[in-house]
Amino acid sequence: MAKVLGIGNATLDIIHVVDRYPNENEEIRCQQRFVRRGGNTANTLVVLSQLGITCSWAGVLVNNAEGQIILDDLRRYGIDTAPCRCLDSGSVPVSSVLLSAHTGSRSIIHYRDLPEYAFRDFESIELNAFDWLHFEGRNVVETCCMLDRLHAGPVAVPCSIEIEKPRDGIETLFPRADVLLFSREYGLAMGFSDPLSLLGSVREYCPRADLFCSWGDAGAAALDSLGNVYESAAFIPAAVVDTLGAGDTFNAAVISGYLDGLDTRATLALACRLAGQKCGQHGFDGLGLTRSW
Repeated sequence: MAKVLGIGNATLDIIHVVDRYPNENEEIRCQQRFVRRGGNTANTLVVLSQLGITCSWAGVLVNNAEGQIILDDLRRYGIDTAPCRCLDSGSVPVSSVLLSAHTGSRSIIHYRDLPEYAFRDFESIELNAFDWLHFEGRNVVETCCMLDRLHAGPVAVPCSIEIEKPRDGIETLFPRADVLLFSREYGLAMGFSDPLSLLGSVREYCPRADLFCSWGDAGAAALDSLGNVYESAAFIPAAVVDTLGAGDTFNAAVISGYLDGLDTRATLALACRLAGQKCGQHGFDGLGLTRSW
């Protein structure tokens, strides 16, 4: 069974399902309220665990009731939390989410009062125990050190990096990845209107990496290290009810495709299909349990 280490965020998500987004200074009622474990990397690992992959999480947590909610949920999916750093003070990251019942889209207000996972936390992990490492591209300087340590090891362990939004120096991570996973948010912020234009533009930074970009309901694209281009239409469920975590699900499916030995075209199609399945349901339970690829 393949083993994946994910380095990045786990959060507490407080989700309010509303009929529509409120106007400024307006009070409206919510239809439903959920309190769940969230976070990009944690979401990706939860999906991978349901795809039959053994997962470990490396991140920062607080030893309090909110932190326990996150720990309990990760352990419910069989995710090993031994590599995480647990603090006795501070607050777990909290995302307050407005989820539109009409469109399934979400708006997020994020609060963070924790240090990022650091290279000193990463140093003691036995990397050769894993078949794949997945990084959340956020703490750029420390993540560069982690990637350099990974590549200096005696055994080549492949890795992926999620590029969700622009950050100072984020491009320095690009040449250190085997697979780069770009979001539509990053592409739009960089002035691109479609995924292939973005991937072609960043190719100069990472000539040996395979590149993927999800563009929501407009589908997704990939550009492999040989220059081959792939496109896939989005999988649109019968009803779009919850897009929260769709990109994290897409990333999990890409990693799973590599570990299963799928080619790039099949991996891209799988990622779109599983992300679409996520949009058609609340939460992550049941994703990928019926594998037909």
